[in-house]
Amino acid sequence: MNSKIVECVPNFSEGRDLDKIEKIVDSFRGKNNIKLLNYEADKDYNRVVVTVIGEPNAVKDAVIKAVGVASELIDLNNHEGQHSRMGSTDVIPLIPIKNITTKECIALANEIGQEIAKNYNIPVFLYEEAANNLDRKNLAHIRKGQFEGMKTKIKEDNWKPDYGENKIHRTAGVTAVGVRKPLIAYNINLDTDDINIANKIAKCIRHSNGGFRYIKAGGIKIEEKGITQVTMNITDYTKTSIYRVFETVKMEARRYGVNVLGSEIVGLVPMEALIDSATYYLGLNDFSVEKILETNLIE
Repeated sequence: MNSKIVECVPNFSEGRDLDKIEKIVDSFRGKNNIKLLNYEADKDYNRVVVTVIGEPNAVKDAVIKAVGVASELIDLNNHEGQHSRMGSTDVIPLIPIKNITTKECIALANEIGQEIAKNYNIPVFLYEEAANNLDRKNLAHIRKGQFEGMKTKIKEDNWKPDYGENKIHRTAGVTAVGVRKPLIAYNINLDTDDINIANKIAKCIRHSNGGFRYIKAGGIKIEEKGITQVTMNITDYTKTSIYRVFETVKMEARRYGVNVLGSEIVGLVPMEALIDSATYYLGLNDFSVEKILETNLIE
């Protein structure tokens, strides 16, 4: 089959109210030509990450519907969480998977952005490969100031949204729609409640401060567990491996007398990335995806 397949990983600013989460996720259930792969809510981040794949138009229709549901259920004026956010639907990344080009995904991102602004009066910024200028390529630059700061930021000449008015939605804020490669959302837990230590370690590994080229990282405090996390996005796992980042964080943590408790992956992860780390830790020679039992069963 030559069907075009795109992955979409929308992030919604609700990780605590299960009823609201299920209503948002229902937008992706029982639809033709789309498959809900995963959704993962985090109470501390107050955020849910949904992963779907499918035919481009089916994905477009479902995610636009989900944005509408989220805008009705989530009021960012009453929202708090550890993760930065600027919209009830904070970000909608599209990832080309099969028989679809980056250029086609950019066109799809524009269609989605236009519909969101038209249907819900939510301003939309395009980012990463879909960005129309360099200032908007990096999602962090767009999100800086978050929902509260965006009220005035969006009125600046250089921050006019790509779609919609230069005025945020009163409760739903703004949304970013972009096109990117598959990334890995990865968190490493530290046995300390000192956020300064987590921030120093994050600064050491992130690219903007001279760390790994494909790492965006920060420190957060998990009050409920009395620990901190180095939270990161690995934007190109083929160039910066999970194991290399993990070992570096362990080494840096020892400088402060801190231990790594473990780590977690948010959402889905490419098999190749896990094989890479397994090969390193087990000292495997000439190991590849072809030696995975399940891969051969699928074939």
